[in-house]
Amino acid sequence: MVRCEIIANQSVQDEIVDLLEEYIPDVLYTMIPVVTGRGKKNYKLGSSTWPETNFVLFTYIAEEKLETVKAIVKAVKEKFSDEGIKLFCVKAED
Repeated sequence: MVRCEIIANQSVQDEIVDLLEEYIPDVLYTMIPVVTGRGKKNYKLGSSTWPETNFVLFTYIAEEKLETVKAIVKAVKEKFSDEGIKLFCVKAED
């Protein structure tokens, strides 16, 4: 099992979820729909000064599906190159 965390701008949330559900039909995930913080390029605080926010999606997947998740995130990053989209994966125990 692998734990994948996707942290991205809310503007790409639907795109990422739709692709995950399309290419990994049995995917299970937990999402925190509004998160704030600071990335390398800017702040996303949901305030009048820094109005944007992110979301976080967590999923545990079989190792053989990891390349599919990576390909999905890569495709969304290429399509929306100006949006912050990060993927972090770690091996998880069952």
